[in-house]
Amino acid sequence: MKKPGISFAILVVTAALLAGGCGTARRGAPLAPAFVPADPVVARGQQVFYAQCHHCHPHGEAGLGPALNNKPLPGFLVKFQARHGLGTMPAFSQDRLPADELDALVAYLAALRASPAPEIAD
Repeated sequence: MKKPGISFAILVVTAALLAGGCGTARRGAPLAPAFVPADPVVARGQQVFYAQCHHCHPHGEAGLGPALNNKPLPGFLVKFQARHGLGTMPAFSQDRLPADELDALVAYLAALRASPAPEIAD
């Protein structure tokens, strides 16, 4: 028999992670269209992002899903999240997102976070 305290603790931790993922992203002009990666792996990751992730995380900002631009998650956690999903995020199988594309996506997200925020004209 499961202890009710453990299930509640898992629920609380999950809710805290989801709430923490709902922080604000960079505001202003979208960064991603102006971001042209020089590295071919990062460029491939950008293609994967727009094919698989953009509709929920537009330009890496909050949309249906939380912002990614300001979440410095380590690559292994990004991969875990992509493979297993969490909350409303679907899991992406090896068939839908091969390992090399997932690696490229992680490289793109790291490069996107490292790029400077766009200037906002008044």
